[in-house]
Amino acid sequence: MFIEANETAIRLSAFLGVFIIMAVLEYAFPRRPRVMARGGRWFSNLGLVILNSAALRLVVPFVATEAAIMAQEHRWGLLSVIELPVWLKAIIAIILLDLLIYFQHVLMHKVPLLWRLHKVHHADRDLDVTSGVRFHPVEIIISMLYKILWVILLGVPVVAVIIFEVILNAGSLFNHANYRLPFGVDRWLRRFIITPDFHRVHHSVKMNETNSNYGFFLTIWDFIFKTYTAQPSDGHKGMTIGLSEYQNDKPKNILWCLIVPFKKSKNT
Repeated sequence: MFIEANETAIRLSAFLGVFIIMAVLEYAFPRRPRVMARGGRWFSNLGLVILNSAALRLVVPFVATEAAIMAQEHRWGLLSVIELPVWLKAIIAIILLDLLIYFQHVLMHKVPLLWRLHKVHHADRDLDVTSGVRFHPVEIIISMLYKILWVILLGVPVVAVIIFEVILNAGSLFNHANYRLPFGVDRWLRRFIITPDFHRVHHSVKMNETNSNYGFFLTIWDFIFKTYTAQPSDGHKGMTIGLSEYQNDKPKNILWCLIVPFKKSKNT
């Protein structure tokens, strides 16, 4: 299959394409004024991408695609033993994986140990396309292991894993972008998928807003589980982004990002 044979090229092209488009759009049509200069933030956020890729290669023996291949070869998982067309299995799998990522995100906020890792993502005081890849390496490893587990248990087709990874990465770049999407377009799109305005609420310093809008791609889970907040109480231009205890220059430092989950003091 073309998608399986060209996985690396497809994923890289999608990532770079969406990244460049969002970077251009948020430069031309910014939703909010910046609090911090791009330079230091972008160096740290994009530097974490490199470190995360290296960490996955060193720690995780195989990735989700390889897990799907093993599941397919050994007929492991629910979808492997159900007779359905591959395209239908893929759609079901992508929807279920999106739901499972929603639950993972909730756990990242509710479990104190996981929150210590995830707050690296939330400490970013600006929100733009690079925020979509700003995650601590340990969180990335946990996330990959979580996906591998469910890929095997569900018997997700290889093509579905590839498509889902593309959607997940592209969606994260899109919904973190500081791009002023026309109000009417946003109002229509958010019925189905996460938009920048939809997700920006989640990055508010107000914890009741932070603990809402957990979805990564589909909005239906926030609607179903009643974790949806329509708009930030202070408005998108008036809201403060980040974490209240880290309203300083430290979150833009890559070394700070790596060590802060392991520090006990809130203001270090």
